Amino acid sequence: MIWPDCIRDQDLLNPNSPPSKSEPVVPKMLIDRDGDAANNGTGFGKPAKDLSINFVPVPYPDYPPAVIRMRPGERQLWRVLNASAITYLNLAVLFNRAPQNLEVVALDGVPVNAGGISKNVLAGQTHIGIPPGGRAEFVLDGPPLGVTGLLVTRTVDTGAGGENDPNRALATLVAATDAPEPRARLASSPEPLPRATLPWLGNVTPTRTRRLYFSEKLLNPDDPNSATTFFITVDGQTPTAFDPGTSVPNIVVKQGDVEDWIIENRSSELHAFHIHQVHFMILEWSGIAVNEPFLRDTINVPYYNGRTLEYPSVRLRMDFRDPDSVGTFPYHCHLLEHEDGGMMGLIRVEPADPSQPAAPLTATNPLKH
Repeated sequence: MIWPDCIRDQDLLNPNSPPSKSEPVVPKMLIDRDGDAANNGTGFGKPAKDLSINFVPVPYPDYPPAVIRMRPGERQLWRVLNASAITYLNLAVLFNRAPQNLEVVALDGVPVNAGGISKNVLAGQTHIGIPPGGRAEFVLDGPPLGVTGLLVTRTVDTGAGGENDPNRALATLVAATDAPEPRARLASSPEPLPRATLPWLGNVTPTRTRRLYFSEKLLNPDDPNSATTFFITVDGQTPTAFDPGTSVPNIVVKQGDVEDWIIENRSSELHAFHIHQVHFMILEWSGIAVNEPFLRDTINVPYYNGRTLEYPSVRLRMDFRDPDSVGTFPYHCHLLEHEDGGMMGLIRVEPADPSQPAAPLTATNPLKH
């Protein structure tokens, strides 16, 4: 059985309501420059945005959850899209407050594997982080009859400059023998995916290494509440807010190249790096090797706390070998306020064969995933 879930955020329906009496008292309510509730570091308090699941609002302060009816113990494949503008998710399923195993089978539309060979290497997760724009697919066993489950998003630490993403419920999972059939069903004998014809990305020597960094700048440095300009900059270039009217790329590569990108976060809030057209493999997290032998197109880059000797970073192996990657398309932070505020750049992938014309920048080409 397949159960699709689309989680969105929206402005608070009850912005002036006091917190729920069931929550711990938060000493101080913080507001960021955009007027949203800022990260207070407690995991509770007013969120920056309300959430909805499959168009059912789950508003602050009491978070009345949506209801998902399942047949007792039914095994389902859930496909979850975080379609939020700025809210990070950290999903968990609880039965009688006990976290349940979530068998992750795909992230960002790509099956989880081990070095390009089909293998479930994320079978025993009890929570799944999904940044804005991220997708996750996982297998879940429904609750037994008489047991109510709860789908929640746990708090996400977005940094001193980030919004408040507290703990909150999203949906109750109700076991019922008369639960409706999900809208889709997996094939009993699915056709296996064709084997990859290219070497596994993790085994390819990169053509070159680039450094990029996230940064922010107040319009008025003397006013902490003034507007912010957001940047993603190739190291060596001048930080410049993205101009939607330009077609001049910040980065040019050849189709067939494989590159390592080291992306730093020089700001005090969490950012979600995303690129169109291609996928990447994460190799390092702030200089520490990561054993993650599968691909993504969106990844969190930790915030700078002002104390470490180096900026937090991720090292990504970028794959431009697919002929369909030829053209000009964007990379950006996937928080809407950040990308709209300038945190975006363009990359042009030129044909490996100079006689082949490059695809022009069009309304559809930059947005193709």
